[in-house]
Amino acid sequence: MAVTLQQIKDLQNRTGAGIMDCKKALTEADGDIERAIDILREKGIAKAASKAGRTAAEGLTNVKICDKCGAAVIVEVNCETDFVSGSPKFGEFVEAVTARLLEKKPTTLEEAKEVTQDLFTDAVVAMRENFVLRRFEILQAKEGQAYGTYKHMGGKITAVVLLSKDAGDINRGLAMTVASGDPYYLTLEDVPEADRAREMALAQKEVEEDPKLAAKPENVRAMIAERKVASHLGENCLDQKVYALDPDGKLLVKDLCAKEKVEIIKFVRYMVGDGVEASSEE
Repeated sequence: MAVTLQQIKDLQNRTGAGIMDCKKALTEADGDIERAIDILREKGIAKAASKAGRTAAEGLTNVKICDKCGAAVIVEVNCETDFVSGSPKFGEFVEAVTARLLEKKPTTLEEAKEVTQDLFTDAVVAMRENFVLRRFEILQAKEGQAYGTYKHMGGKITAVVLLSKDAGDINRGLAMTVASGDPYYLTLEDVPEADRAREMALAQKEVEEDPKLAAKPENVRAMIAERKVASHLGENCLDQKVYALDPDGKLLVKDLCAKEKVEIIKFVRYMVGDGVEASSEE
């Protein structure tokens, strides 16, 4: 029998399952909504939907590179508890999600969720938690370019850098620097004008309110404000960070790159749960 749109909506409202899953279940159940609910529950889809409201603030980040196509994907998958996030089964699930994204190369988060929906449904049924594909990014290397990757604390922090050439062990070292240094920008020149203006306003206020600078000429105070902005923003630039593998703790990334004649084209850093508020509800 033909399944109506209203039946599909009614089933979706009762189970939280996707439209296509509801349509298939109703078709299989010959329009019997109660039987369709049972079918969805048997497949784990209704169970997955019932957990969708629970906060997922734990999890893992991961990165994977396709040597053949030159693409790389970095991803964050969240779960509800650190117990599950540390389990081998969850690690295997995140690896499967990463591989699927690298294969399909979706362009939006919505598309990424669609192409991994079956993996998430199976995982919810197997591990009885809510899982969320929070974010991902795909990088594409051109000929001659290379990646550096690093995972910290088993995947709690993951970083990837795209370089102008293969610099050997430095590739990983730069990724480690991104992971540990948590930079926002690559260089001062990459700082958005809005961010620079905000920092300048703060710096000018500090200078104006500093009694020690009250007698300084206007041009001198303006120069001091500029230095404050450059210093603060520079702390958040990758090229101003100390290279993580420098034994003396003095070598800046910009000096290392100049010495090795390698350029950092792009970097991405994910930390699990960054910006996600965990629920206090059981």
